[in-house]
Amino acid sequence: MRVLVLGQGKTGKLVAEIAAARGHSVNVLDAKENANASALTPPFVAGFDVVIDFTAPEAVVQNMRACLATGAKMVVGTTGWYDKLPDMRGLAERKQAGLLYGTNFSIGVQVMLQLAAKMGELLHHAGYTFSIEETHHVTKLDSPSGTAISLTEVVKKAAGLKDVPVQAHRVGNAAGTHVLVAKSDSDKLVLTHDAHSRRGFAEGAVRAAEWLSTRTGCYDFQDVYTQM
Repeated sequence: MRVLVLGQGKTGKLVAEIAAARGHSVNVLDAKENANASALTPPFVAGFDVVIDFTAPEAVVQNMRACLATGAKMVVGTTGWYDKLPDMRGLAERKQAGLLYGTNFSIGVQVMLQLAAKMGELLHHAGYTFSIEETHHVTKLDSPSGTAISLTEVVKKAAGLKDVPVQAHRVGNAAGTHVLVAKSDSDKLVLTHDAHSRRGFAEGAVRAAEWLSTRTGCYDFQDVYTQM
């Protein structure tokens, strides 16, 4: 499989490394080489089976517009752009492209989201209140993280709540920690995902690219990760 990786940050580099280790041909573009999506011409994009984006919120929408308009298959691990999701979904469908996005490509985080939904469903009626705390590296641009927002949404939906408070911390080179706390007058239940490295995110993104390479349409990793 021919893979184009957009973004040469910590996760982007690891994605490229893992894709190559899994036998794929890999090309990487950094921000300078692809300013304003200038490198993503239709002939260039056509040379790849899948594009994987780990860039930044201000770059990813332009990258998606350029790639999806050609009918390309695209995995997006960048967060902070979901207000544009209806537009990007519509573009992918019109062009018979493939778009797979996710706030977190770690299998452990996906299981955490399922457990969080169950906690919301079972504990809210027993008088528990919920809060979320997340910690990431100091260079992470979006705050709270996309994963924390996903946690908030699943708990709100399951518990019928209007809001769940989130505390966001940016510390050193932290790979990512997410904590959901359910608290009552009698006790406290804590659900934690602590990433030891970015490898789990990168491996999930490469597996997602392999899965998407034979499909069209728009998918949330949270809905399809068990198929990979």
